[in-house]
Amino acid sequence: RASVAILAQVCHWRRFALPLASRSRSFPCSVPMPKQIGEIRQFLQIARRKDARSVKIKKNGTSTKFKIRCSKYLYTLLMGDKDKAEKLKQSLPPSLQKKEI
Repeated sequence: RASVAILAQVCHWRRFALPLASRSRSFPCSVPMPKQIGEIRQFLQIARRKDARSVKIKKNGTSTKFKIRCSKYLYTLLMGDKDKAEKLKQSLPPSLQKKEI
């Protein structure tokens, strides 16, 4: 029993150590899925919240992804237009940590 409890504390090994019935949302290591946002206005409202910590900007050949980390969820916005992505990058609050990848 003690070894199962120790393995349960390590999130990486949770799926191997515990039976399927114990993998519920109430389990402390379960992480909610990221949420995708479709509108720029909604993304900026989330960026201005108090629990927003950082923004990762991932540039691809054709698109740009903005990933904002909040306390509960990771919100993602996918933009195809480079000009709009550059304007959105400039309009983000200065209090957020910005990381370009």
